[in-house]
Amino acid sequence: MDTLNWLSQLLAIDSPSGFTERASVFLVDSLRELGLDPKRTGKGAVTCSLGAEPRLTLAAHTDTLGAVVSSIQGDGTLRFSLIGGPLLPTFESAYVRVHTRGGSVVQGTVLLDNPSAHANNKAATKERTTDTMHVRLDEKVSNADDVRALNISVGDIVAFDTRCTVLPNGYIKSHFLDNKAGCAVLFDVAKSLKNNGLTVPVELYFSVYEEVGHGGAGGYAPTMEELLVIDMGVVGDSLQGNETLCSICAKDSGGPYDYGFRTKLTEIAEQNRIPHAVDVYPFYSSDGTAAWRAGVDARVALIGPGVHASHGMERTHIDGINATTELCLAYIKHRFATS
Repeated sequence: MDTLNWLSQLLAIDSPSGFTERASVFLVDSLRELGLDPKRTGKGAVTCSLGAEPRLTLAAHTDTLGAVVSSIQGDGTLRFSLIGGPLLPTFESAYVRVHTRGGSVVQGTVLLDNPSAHANNKAATKERTTDTMHVRLDEKVSNADDVRALNISVGDIVAFDTRCTVLPNGYIKSHFLDNKAGCAVLFDVAKSLKNNGLTVPVELYFSVYEEVGHGGAGGYAPTMEELLVIDMGVVGDSLQGNETLCSICAKDSGGPYDYGFRTKLTEIAEQNRIPHAVDVYPFYSSDGTAAWRAGVDARVALIGPGVHASHGMERTHIDGINATTELCLAYIKHRFATS
């Protein structure tokens, strides 16, 4: 299965933080199909050792932004509370799926309150917040009792449709490429090493709570010495990265990453002519930050494919995904002298 096809399948699985079971099962099944033996942590993360006593961990997160039902309104609409930090104006008019505790799924749409331009001449300029927006359910409901009859209750998951589109020229646009594109890198690394018959002391780690700040806090192999986080590379004004490159992060809002680790990754990218950029991300943190703050004693670096319009309608390119995979494999070869 090619990378973008695999990525599209993962993107199609709703997995806001705290609701990642189906995505984790998909990851486990994918790794088992390669002949590997993935495990689950108590917290729900997926780990997979590619050799005994892993000293290097490659980490990515499969959880995404989303929302939960916070109240049922008298007119049959839903108020919602955000999971993570989606840019709400970008998600206006998004189709959603409300996952009930009973396992049913109810379709809906995120809208501004009183959204009709013919009834509200302030609709174009009204601030978009959780206080001014709601979920309109695609069911015959006109009051709270009608909604409860659908088995919808406070706390139910509201998952945004990704609107995923794969283009023939290698671009993929979708919500939640942050960080399912990083998961694709980890899968490609595993596939490459397996296809080449290589056993290395490397662990794959797919976290499930990164978007809410504690995904990478623990659960790693006790022998880990280095943590290489694969997460989206930021694309924006004053930054060098773009969607076709592997971005190497020198520093984010949590502080600088390990200087020696980052420098070696940059040197390897230069030596192997891997398309890359080094950047500082001004408003960003990662599972590496969570690991360090939790007391994990390991060197940490961060790389990833460039993703445009993060936390909105995102876009990346297969070249950026491939460049990141190449850098991971080149570092593994350097670190463990594989051939």
